[in-house]
Amino acid sequence: MNMQQMIIQAQKIQREMQKKQKELEEKEFTISKNGAVTVVVKGDKTIKSVDIDKDALDPENKEMIDELVALAINEAIAQIKAAEEEISSQVTGGGLPF
Repeated sequence: MNMQQMIIQAQKIQREMQKKQKELEEKEFTISKNGAVTVVVKGDKTIKSVDIDKDALDPENKEMIDELVALAINEAIAQIKAAEEEISSQVTGGGLPF
């Protein structure tokens, strides 16, 4: 493969990565923990919503709710990272062509 073909291939990969990344940014990841907490995080890692079940809003449950919110957000971020890795693997075929 000559240098020009490598550059063209790299540009093609870059365009495909940008397209897939844009699609991922719009995707929503919804995580629910024990039915008490539901978090929606977009693929760009912004939090769209946090819903806490009214029955869980007992002051005695504060620590549990805090932990469930953190767990749900962290799980959503982990799913987003996994999706990013999958996109990278799909577009590059597991590695760069050169």
